[in-house]
Amino acid sequence: MTPSRQATHMKPIWIVDDDQSIRWVLEKALARESLLSRSFTNVRDVLAALEEDEPQVLISDIRMPGGSGLDLLQAIKARHPGLPVIVMTAYSDLDSAVAAFQGGAFEYLAKPFDVDKAVELIRRALEESLREEEMDDRLVDAPEILGQAPAMQDVFRAIGRLSQSNVTVMITGESGTGKELVARALHKHSPRANGPFIALNTAAIPKDLLESELFGHERGAFTGAQTMRRGRFEQAEGGTLFLDEIGDMPFDLQTRLLRVLSDGNFYRVGGHNPLRANVRVIAATHQNLETRVKEGLFREDLFHRLNVIRLRLPPLRERPEDITLLARHFLQKSAKELGVEPKRMSDEALTYVSTLPFPGNVRQLENLCNWLTVMAPAQTIEVKDLPREMIGTGQDSGAAAVRQHAGEARAGGGEYEALETADYGMGAPGIEGDMMVATRPPMVSSAPGVAATPAFAASPVSANWEALLAGEAKTMLESGQPEVMDVLTRRFEKAVLEAALGVTRGRRVEAATRLGIGRNTITRKLQELGFD
Repeated sequence: MTPSRQATHMKPIWIVDDDQSIRWVLEKALARESLLSRSFTNVRDVLAALEEDEPQVLISDIRMPGGSGLDLLQAIKARHPGLPVIVMTAYSDLDSAVAAFQGGAFEYLAKPFDVDKAVELIRRALEESLREEEMDDRLVDAPEILGQAPAMQDVFRAIGRLSQSNVTVMITGESGTGKELVARALHKHSPRANGPFIALNTAAIPKDLLESELFGHERGAFTGAQTMRRGRFEQAEGGTLFLDEIGDMPFDLQTRLLRVLSDGNFYRVGGHNPLRANVRVIAATHQNLETRVKEGLFREDLFHRLNVIRLRLPPLRERPEDITLLARHFLQKSAKELGVEPKRMSDEALTYVSTLPFPGNVRQLENLCNWLTVMAPAQTIEVKDLPREMIGTGQDSGAAAVRQHAGEARAGGGEYEALETADYGMGAPGIEGDMMVATRPPMVSSAPGVAATPAFAASPVSANWEALLAGEAKTMLESGQPEVMDVLTRRFEKAVLEAALGVTRGRRVEAATRLGIGRNTITRKLQELGFD
């Protein structure tokens, strides 16, 4: 998102410091970035302004006449728990910085600071703030979970029974069944509802970064750790931490997680002082953890610690009566996101779609509705408007092929791992990155990290892309265009990166992992190729 675009949709950044020179430097630096700011000299004026207004991000000194920045932090977190607060402190006052983190500060800025680094930190806080707002908007606008099938009613009843509990919950179910939605519902209807909900997909983070992501790190803990960073446990303080794909957590980190769950204490990477965690943990997996315990891949004591209450989400094939309800909902949702008139499925199309197996579950159905919103030629969607590989005589050939694939997966032993739909076409906007729109069907992959294949059979064009590339190269060479290799390489890399970011819904680290490149490499490539 460009600075000018941000500025038109954001509230100002509030600067609180009794030092006029600090206020002036930050005001000018933010103005150069087209970011609005508002300055205060004391805590009292800020608290008065909060009665009528709210900043996007607040940056405050700790020591000021007439009130402490830590007191201000406490007051803000009581009123606006999701507001990122950056605390400024001198190097000689690091004890206060530690207290600030314990009070919920987003980050600290040591004085004297580099202006460019200060702006970079403020931008990170802005991204976090905007992401939280967009997530809140979606949760307010849309129903939490849809389902009329008896299996889903059992899930709703379980959420209700757990509403006044802080007990650890394990959510199991195939990929795409909506495990994070259930975790959010458990949080929303719990005593911790006013605290943060922090989600982390442990399978999407490289092993060498996962420990820091979970527990944070101290300044200088490793190369590149230029500032102290709070991990997900600290970010979730007083709220809920959702650990998705817990079955993929490395064995050594399982030991550290068990220690936190056992005694509530943990250490940042490179830290020596224990920190106390007041966090409810909800875990989720599509794997059979009992099997992984027997195979020595998952700690048995951690399994029992997490498996206090188990909640199983049914796959879509066990709730076919919900497909019509979900399809109508996703068509409405997709139209709203694109700003177009909603399309509807004819009765024949709804009946036909309800017979399909959807191994990618609810996520695959949502992707199909997104694709239809863009590609269906008329407002009423008929069977003939579905991707052609889904259409056949009787039970369609595409569904039969998918069923065969699913049967082979089940025959492989252990708990069936459903095909996970990867959002090749249209991801959900506002989660992490803007919406990608393509004119191809959704993609599916058998498991995280496995290359995606089309959910429906590949078209002749997509199967012959190498020949098309060769033809393009020949045309450019014959016309005498310079630097053909460089031009085509850039176009190829840009297409691959766009596809990866579409699959991961804008999550760069996960995209890098799936592509088999480093996070620094993907950041550099995105900058070189001019991605926004």
